[in-house]
Parts: sequence; C-alpha cells; structure tokens
Amino acid sequence: MTLAVASAPSAASTSEVRPADDTTDGGDVTPECRLSTGPFQRQVEKYLGLRQDGKQSAKDCATIRKMQQKYEIDPADGYADLVSYRAAVVAWAAAHKKSLTGCPEGPKVVVCVDQNRQLLWVRKRKQIVFGPVPARTGRPGYATRNGRHKIYRRVKDFYSNLFPGSMPYSQFFDRGEALHASYRPIFEDPGSHGCVNLRYDDAKALWSLLRVGDSVHLWGSRKGQ
Repeated sequence: MTLAVASAPSAASTSEVRPADDTTDGGDVTPECRLSTGPFQRQVEKYLGLRQDGKQSAKDCATIRKMQQKYEIDPADGYADLVSYRAAVVAWAAAHKKSLTGCPEGPKVVVCVDQNRQLLWVRKRKQIVFGPVPARTGRPGYATRNGRHKIYRRVKDFYSNLFPGSMPYSQFFDRGEALHASYRPIFEDPGSHGCVNLRYDDAKALWSLLRVGDSVHLWGSRKGQ
C-alpha cells in the first residue's frame, strides 16, 4: 500500500559515481555514491532540508545515502529515486509531527492513513500516540477505499487465500481490507491489493495498541505501481 507521487522516469543507464568513503563491518565496500541527478531530486532535497536546486551534489548524495541506510534501502547509493522520496517523506514526518494533518480529532483512538504521503499514525484527542510510520496502500486497480471505518476483526496469524500469502497482525477495517505486516520492503512498488501494508515491527506494535471498534480514517490516493 503506497504514496501520492508522480511516476518516476527510468534511471539513466550510465551515471557518474564517486568511490564510497567507508566499508561495512565485513569489509565489503559500500555502494558507490551516484552523482547523477535523480527524478525526485528536488522533492528529496526539500524533505531532507537540503538546498533545493534540483541538482545532485556530493553533500546531497551523502545525506540521501545516510537516510537510505537508516531505512534499509538497497542500494544505498544516494540516488534520489521514488523509493528515496518515499523514505524522505517519512523522515520529515517523524521530525514534524505537528505538521501532520487530514485526520479528524476526537476523544477516541483513530488510525490515520494518508495515502498521498503513504504514512500511518495514530491520534488520540490532539496527541499522536503512534508513528508516523511508512505504509503501502493499494496499487492501480486495487485502490484502498477512503473514508471512516472501524476495526471489526483482528487475526494475529492470518493467511489470505484470495491473494495467497501471510498477513501477520491483520486488523480488518473494511470488508477484506486490513492493516497488516508485510515482508516486502515497504517503500517499493507494486502497491498492495487494497490492504494497508506495514513493516513487521510497526504492525506488531500497532496490534498491541488497537482494539475492535477503533476508527480508521483514510484519504488521498497512492501514485505509482
């Protein structure tokens, strides 16, 4: 399940690279730093607080690569592609929780799913009590349904027969759509078949926080595949 962003053009077949400055603990050289400008360069610069000139620099590459390593993006080469853009949005949101809007306030717990930015957080009254964390919503043809819903069923170890696969920590909120863990890298395409995918640890933590009857509010749309 995913973010609202424009489709990324394909990367150039050849790019300038700079030798990496460090190595992994096992002695392997880290990916070379790509000094070519990525399709989401300006957006990534904005969310990481870099100079917004839309051109890759050595400083940009180092900052992007550090963020990629934090979110376990492979390769962590500093290139500003769609995956890096999605991760940069999460990094920005985590540091600017007060800027998160779109979810109704109320005395009860509400799960907020911003499909535009592919983010999920939980609000209670005016306080964010969980997240924001990255989410992946429905791919084209399987759009996650917007609106206000309630969790009506919870299954810790659910297996889907419709789209065969494991859905750990499933919390169903609208017919077959559920919040659940995914074993795929969270920022990648394609999107889901309508569910809200989360990283395993995030889904596990959310399971402990929510109960049947809690609200789930979704808005926006995912762009991508």
